[in-house]
Amino acid sequence: MTQPDPASPPPTPAADLPLYSPARVRDLLALHGLRPTKSLGQNFLIDGNILRAIAEAGGAARGVPVLEVGPGLGVLTRELAARGAQVTALEKDERLGPVLAETLAGLDVSVVWGDALDFDYAALPAGTRVIANLPYYITGVLLSRFMGAPGVLSATVLVQKEVAQRLAARPGEANYGFLSALAALHGTVRHVRDVPRGAFFPAPDVTSSVVRLDFDRSRPLPDPAFLKFVEAALHHRRKTLRNNLRLVGFEGEAISAALEAAGLRPDVRAEDVPLEDIRTLARHLGVIR
Repeated sequence: MTQPDPASPPPTPAADLPLYSPARVRDLLALHGLRPTKSLGQNFLIDGNILRAIAEAGGAARGVPVLEVGPGLGVLTRELAARGAQVTALEKDERLGPVLAETLAGLDVSVVWGDALDFDYAALPAGTRVIANLPYYITGVLLSRFMGAPGVLSATVLVQKEVAQRLAARPGEANYGFLSALAALHGTVRHVRDVPRGAFFPAPDVTSSVVRLDFDRSRPLPDPAFLKFVEAALHHRRKTLRNNLRLVGFEGEAISAALEAAGLRPDVRAEDVPLEDIRTLARHLGVIR
């Protein structure tokens, strides 16, 4: 039998490892009889460099109100709180209660139990910054909620790389669509960094990206009727704009007149049309004034 080298240091107990280490994560899950739930999009971050990059890019600092959606084991939450941010963590899975009570003990963090889809984002205080590893299956819906919440200044989030590309795309680019237009209507998007699958436990099936969306609150929120029109116009983005608008009930002659007024070709594809031209179409079709 091979004897251990007396000069080698003993292995570090899991409890003494950083919370984001794979061994500590596995130990916490085992201790509380938990397994990551795929239907809730539970992929826990296990890379300290990524955690610090998200907190830094998101603007977590002393006195800043921060909303985290889906804290999981509290790994990112601890990083945010350690920087002095006033953290509210919104979590749906109440099985995580004992874990968060342990990992967030002594920290200035308010845990709100409930579904992120039912939360009143409009009630968040002015200057709130969202910083979160979002559940991938509801990313688009949550981003639209953040955009529509007047108190939210920015959202720095981990999303699928494909979603990040769509958020940052511009008219004429391959990934441009309604989500791109929605982000542009509310502010700006900055790609922070890509995140490999190995930065999570368990590893997801896709590469992720950190993006920061800054919302221009000096602008009025977009007219809901215009948002609905933009969504219809870009619903089948590779089809012609004319066809998309006919699908939602606009008459052919009215569409032709609006396209001409906007200086657009009759066969222009939806994905190639700048937002200002879509706004011109909406005015000529009586959707907005």
